[in-house]
Parts: sequence; C-alpha cells; structure tokens
Amino acid sequence: MGTPEFASGCLKALVEAKMNVVAVATMPDKPIGRGHKMGMSDVKKTALELGLPLMQPQNLKDPAFLQELRSYEADLQIVVAFRMLPEAVWAMPRLGTFNLHASLLPKYRGAAPIQRAIWNGEKESGVTTFLLDKDMDTGAILFQETIALDPEETAGSLHDRLLSIGAPLVVKTAKALFEGSAQAIPQPITEIPVPEAPKIFKKDCILDFAKTAEELHRQVKALSPYPAAIAYLHNAETGETTPIKVLVSRISTDSTKSYEQGSLISDGKHFMGMACADGKILLFEKIQLPGKKALTIEDCLRGLRLENRNRLSFSKVMNN
Repeated sequence: MGTPEFASGCLKALVEAKMNVVAVATMPDKPIGRGHKMGMSDVKKTALELGLPLMQPQNLKDPAFLQELRSYEADLQIVVAFRMLPEAVWAMPRLGTFNLHASLLPKYRGAAPIQRAIWNGEKESGVTTFLLDKDMDTGAILFQETIALDPEETAGSLHDRLLSIGAPLVVKTAKALFEGSAQAIPQPITEIPVPEAPKIFKKDCILDFAKTAEELHRQVKALSPYPAAIAYLHNAETGETTPIKVLVSRISTDSTKSYEQGSLISDGKHFMGMACADGKILLFEKIQLPGKKALTIEDCLRGLRLENRNRLSFSKVMNN
C-alpha cells in the first residue's frame, strides 16, 4: 500500500526478491498540472507495469473495499507513504501490517520526516520498519538503518539515499516476519520531547528574513526540489510582488560588510541574494520564476532587468 516514488521503489524490490505480492493498493487518480489531466500515482504505474491486481479505494472503511482486500487472503500487508489505516485494515493479516518510515523513530513521526530532519540541521537520519497500531508512527520497531547527512543534503538527495536503504529493508523485514525471526521492540518513551514531522503547507515555504542566513539555507535545502522555498521580490516603483522559488542557495563568505535585512544584493550579472537578520547574505544559486523553468542565477539574471535594483527588495508576504 503506497503512493509516491518512495513506495514504488519498495514494490519493485519486493517483486525482484520473488516475494509473492498478491495485490497493490494506492490512491485514486487525481487531476494534476495546469491542464487538470487525470494522473496516476507512481505505485499505480509500477503495479500496471508488473501486471499486479490493483485497488484504489476512496474510503478505507468501505465494506466493498474491505471485502476485496480480505479476498486476497494476504499473510502480511506493507505500507509505504500511504494513508492512516483503520484497524479493520491493518489488523487483517495474520502477520499484521508493517510500515517503512523515513526517519529513526521515535524521531520525526509525521508526514514530512525527510524535510524536517534537514530543516532542523540533523547530522544523521535513516529508515525504520515498524508494526502498525492505532496511533500514527508509534508501533513497535522491527528494524532500523542509519546514515550520516551531508552538510549540503537536500530533500531530494536524502529521499534517494533513504530509498536505496529503505527498499532492501522492506524485503528484509518481510522475510523476517515470514520466518518468525523478527523481534518487535516497543518505541522508547523519553522525558525529553522528540522532534516531530508535521505536514508542510505553503505558508511554511515562505522565507522569513527575520531569521539568520543559516536557518534560511536549511529551509531551502529541506524544501528542494519540492515544494521549494519561496521569496517574494517586491518592486517599490510598480508595487508588484513576484514569488520566486529558491531551489539552491549558499551563504556568502564575504564577512567585510553587513547589510540591512531584506535588501536585494546583486551585481545584475553573476549573483543575487537577500540580506538576512544577521546581516549575512543568502545567495541564490538556482531559482524559478512563475511559469518558467528553473535556471541558474546567472542565466536568470540575463533575462531580468535589474537596472533599478535599488527599488527592488525582498518582502515577506505571509497571506499568500
């Protein structure tokens, strides 16, 4: 049971390992893009390519879906980036249901573990397989794998690295459960609160220049390539405010000057960035203007008119 690429990679690994996948469940097709054409999930595409029976329930408590699910007589269910399952679903198989989560539980329970770990400046991350229970990401741990994070790790690069260790871990966990060798260990309870991974909304993507350059740089990395951090470029002369997606950034190493927070810093040719709360500059390496493809800052500046850059600044528009 899964939806995105992270889940389809695990499905492929199970099939390649000769595991008997009797059926696949994924989200219903939905409109995507400007044309609102119906699009299918990565897991559906993989299931169709592999010729596997497919279910796309709207309601996981629908008696018709439960009856169909029961008809496959699965010994085990595996969930990767899907939905919160009702007990009628996760308790159905004789071996239960396990989930692959992209964090070292109990840290970063929730919808965005990859992004939140980078955003918080963690030095390591990993994947966990655990048995589902009635609460989100709280079940007994089966296996974990840990990796060190690169200082310039992005959500995109960490996604790929975690998938590379997560897919084999799914296979390992399934085999251990069938063999009866898996030991489920309850998640530790600590007095110190563990960081969580709540879902990311559009308002969370806006770069707030009241923060330091380091904080904002982590935010850019955590949201790259999707959904992407957003800076609003404001033109005092026209009153126009343009949202810019910031895909790659770096902190200026020039410590000889301190700039006013929110100021646009650019030579109009080779670099552009914003002055942050600590006076340091967050330089934009790769950005995307509305309706345009992503470009390096030098390529983008060739098409931008910055003759009046003294009239330009970055603004925080929290209500967009």
